[in-house]
Amino acid sequence: MQRSDTLFRYTCLGGAALALLLLAGILTQLGMHSAPAWQHFGLSFLWGSDWDPAADSYGALPHILGTLLTTGISLALAIPLALAVALFITEVPEWLGSLLSHGVDLLAAIPSVIYGMWGLFVLVPLMQEQVQPFLAETLGLLSLPGGAWLLGEDGYGSGFGFLTAGVILALMVLPYMCAVMRDVFRMTPPMLRESAYGLGCTRLEVTRDIVMRYGVRGIVGGIFIGMGRALGETMAVLFVIGNLMESPAGLYSCGTTIAATLANNFAEATGLQQSALFALGLVLLLMSFGIQLLTRYYLSKRGENN
Repeated sequence: MQRSDTLFRYTCLGGAALALLLLAGILTQLGMHSAPAWQHFGLSFLWGSDWDPAADSYGALPHILGTLLTTGISLALAIPLALAVALFITEVPEWLGSLLSHGVDLLAAIPSVIYGMWGLFVLVPLMQEQVQPFLAETLGLLSLPGGAWLLGEDGYGSGFGFLTAGVILALMVLPYMCAVMRDVFRMTPPMLRESAYGLGCTRLEVTRDIVMRYGVRGIVGGIFIGMGRALGETMAVLFVIGNLMESPAGLYSCGTTIAATLANNFAEATGLQQSALFALGLVLLLMSFGIQLLTRYYLSKRGENN
């Protein structure tokens, strides 16, 4: 028995060490291949806005801003929807909740390229013909302060752009966030619910003050999981964002993200351009690491406070 426990221990230790070695190898390769770009541009690469292969001038700012904007849009749309769906699944009868859970989980199994094709042929025309005129005319967002930047000077677009990419990403991160929140809400002790109902609380009060407060760590964890997923998404965004190497000029404007730029340019890149693409990959990896570290820090602090 002791020998089998020792073998199991070292097997787990080897798996953990292999993961760390793979991570170190990825960082090393990205650092080595991106070194010429860092040496040539320095840290100004991070806030440079040019991307001109003919002049060998490259900057990461449009790609970073596009990544952050599409991620922010996706989270703004997905968080309320994921909370609502997760709460609904936990409150309805078990047979209906199980059916809905399987349906939401199936969204995670759809390949990203299918999301991209659906976005290109269905969502882009819908955004151009229905959603964008509705936001500009019916809601009157164009007349509000900052509306010209938000929607563009005339309030209309081609259907491509950051808003469309954000909608696609919201659909893609929804099942991951919803699955985490759903499981956390189901872990709420029935005694807490019953005690609150016994005191005369309504279902809304029980949900807001008991269920969501009890599962706040899981809610935040699910949000950060969705954020990490949205940061690195490639193919679905590539179909609908427009792929212009420009900083965001509004929700309807076309642009790019780090992942879309890598997928769109890496195959034919050589020399300094290839090194700049490796540098973009390193920036994206560090952004993802930052989110993970922030998540762990928040959850550990939350655990200490509890």
